[in-house]
This record gives sequence, structure tokens and C-alpha cells, in this order.
Amino acid sequence: MSEPTTHFGFREVPVADKQRLVERVFTSVAHNYDLMNDLMSFGIHRLWKRFFVTISGIRAGDRVLDLAGGTGDIATLLLPKVGEGGAVVIGDINAEMLRVGRDRLLDRGLHRGLAFQQVNAESLPYADASFDAVTMAFGLRNVTDKDAALREMRRVLRPGGRALVLEFSRVTQDWLRPLYDFHSFQVLPRLGRVFAHDAESYRYLAESIRKHPDQATLKVMMENAGLGAVSVHNLSAGIVAIHRGYRL
Repeated sequence: MSEPTTHFGFREVPVADKQRLVERVFTSVAHNYDLMNDLMSFGIHRLWKRFFVTISGIRAGDRVLDLAGGTGDIATLLLPKVGEGGAVVIGDINAEMLRVGRDRLLDRGLHRGLAFQQVNAESLPYADASFDAVTMAFGLRNVTDKDAALREMRRVLRPGGRALVLEFSRVTQDWLRPLYDFHSFQVLPRLGRVFAHDAESYRYLAESIRKHPDQATLKVMMENAGLGAVSVHNLSAGIVAIHRGYRL
């Protein structure tokens, strides 16, 4: 029997290899991650993330798991929401992203109520019903087994808890698609080469967006993982979308 494969950008690779390849990408981009996000999105990613947290429904005292939390930008926005009685666990599979995020937040004096843990979203090391909310921003498309990750997100949620995914999605306006494709496949790799000295990683990131499930498909995946009342909120004509579901 042939070895099972999955996509790594537009390439088909053995399933067993994808995690290692993704790890190589994010180890390479970790130090320039936030700078490149600003350049790639013209700073709009900050507005997307702020809106994501604003509508999250996360309240004072909540315990939140921020998966693919990397450099800590979502956690920084979550901390005022959970307050002194709450906690945010930043979970990321990539050690270098966690190190960059930890150093950055500690330099800003942000440590109370924060924990950094290296975890695999497909197999979380937490007991059932451990969190009031699980967030994941721009990380799900890099997970090898997305269905397993969504099931794990649901498992660690308390009844009534929320799973929130912010991710690139399918552009809804026909006129915008050619411009978006040009930006993704012509501009991003050049930005990566100039500012991060790494065009290939940013070519992969652009390709990974095109391979990620669209809004309707991800909604069904979340429902199949056992999440209820799943809703979708498009931002910037569907360039990104927020999916929210509950453990009922």
C-alpha cells in the first residue's frame, strides 16, 4: 500500500512529514513574524485580531487556551478580558515561536495569569472540560489533522464553552480574487525575501491559505467535531473569517 499523503502548500507530502516541514517554516519566520504580518496585511491583521477578541464573549475569570499562540499577540488582547481572576495558556507546537512570544511579553511586563506550553493541537495534554474558551488564530490551516484538532478543542471545553477560530478563508468578491492572488503569489514571497531572507516560507504560507477549507466546509467540520451553534463571520470580503462554536 502507498504511504498516505497530505498537502504542504501545493505539494503532496507523506502525512508523517508535514509536521516537521511546518515546524521548519515557523522556526524560520519566528523572529520576523509580527513584522511580516504588518507588511503582508498592511497592518490590518491587528484589526482582525482585535475584533476577534472583542466578539469572543470571553469574560473576567475565564480560563482560556490560545492555540498556535506563538508570539502572544492574541494573548495580549485576551489578558484584559480575563482579568486578575482568569488565566491564558499560550499553546504552540513550535518552540521558537513560543520563545519569541515569551521573551516579548516578559519584556513588556506581561506575565501574571499567563502560561506558555509546547503542545500539539491534535493531542492536547489537558483534562476534559479544562477551559472556558479555546482560541486559534491563523494556525488551523497548518495542522496536519484538522478534524482531530477540532475534536480536541471541543473536548477540553467546559459545557457552554466557546471554540473560536480566526483563519484565512475564501474571498467572496469575484473582483477581488485576481488582486488577492497577485498579492499572495507575487508580493508576499518578495516581501519574505527582502525582510525575512526567506521567500520559500512565505510562498508556502500563501499556498496553505488556498488549501484551507472554505467557510462552509470548516463550519461542517466544526459541527462534525461535536461543536454546536456554529456561526461564521467574514471579514474583509472573506479574506479571513471567524468561526465560533460551543460545547453544548
